[in-house]
Amino acid sequence: MFWDFQWTWEVMPDLLQGLKVTVQATLLGYLIALVLGLGVAMLRRVPVLGTLVHAVMEFIRTTPLLVQLVFVFALVPSTVTALTVGIVVLGVHYSAYTAEVYRSGIEGVAKGQWEAARALSLPAYRTWGAVVLPQAIRKVIPALGNYLIAMFKDTPLLLAITVTELLAMAQRVGNDEFRIVEAYTVVGFLFLLVSIPSAFIIRRLERRYAAV
Repeated sequence: MFWDFQWTWEVMPDLLQGLKVTVQATLLGYLIALVLGLGVAMLRRVPVLGTLVHAVMEFIRTTPLLVQLVFVFALVPSTVTALTVGIVVLGVHYSAYTAEVYRSGIEGVAKGQWEAARALSLPAYRTWGAVVLPQAIRKVIPALGNYLIAMFKDTPLLLAITVTELLAMAQRVGNDEFRIVEAYTVVGFLFLLVSIPSAFIIRRLERRYAAV
């Protein structure tokens, strides 16, 4: 069966719509992962509560993302859209990873910085906001960027909960005309079209902050 360029061009708008959903799920899920992960990393320094939070994050991190997606989707009310479930589950799952990245950055802040903040009687919010986090986050920006690409590559799992992302759209249009090869090949190129520039930017960030 020969490649049908005309058919490929005709279904490209549908595939680009699927890519739009994929990018949307990635960016919103990543935003949740960044914010929640930072909160978790900060709570890890609280006695007792930190141990409990760590246990929960370890459970999330060691459980397959696909299982989490299907489990949560089966529990939520039907009024909640599959895309919303996918975004939230992606964000929570990856927050377990970003929390560890933040933790390594926070632990990398010199002990003298904490002691200086205490000596100046800075309140906790000033210690974190003006002393610790600016130094910690700057050091871990490249590592956080790597998880953005990882999340983007995991979005095809949303197919399992009926989200019409890029892969699901390719499967739909490919099955209609029995042209799976063209559909899946275009999906691969579209993923590369987003992943390669993102990886390049992350490499630039690594070089820029390597010496910090």
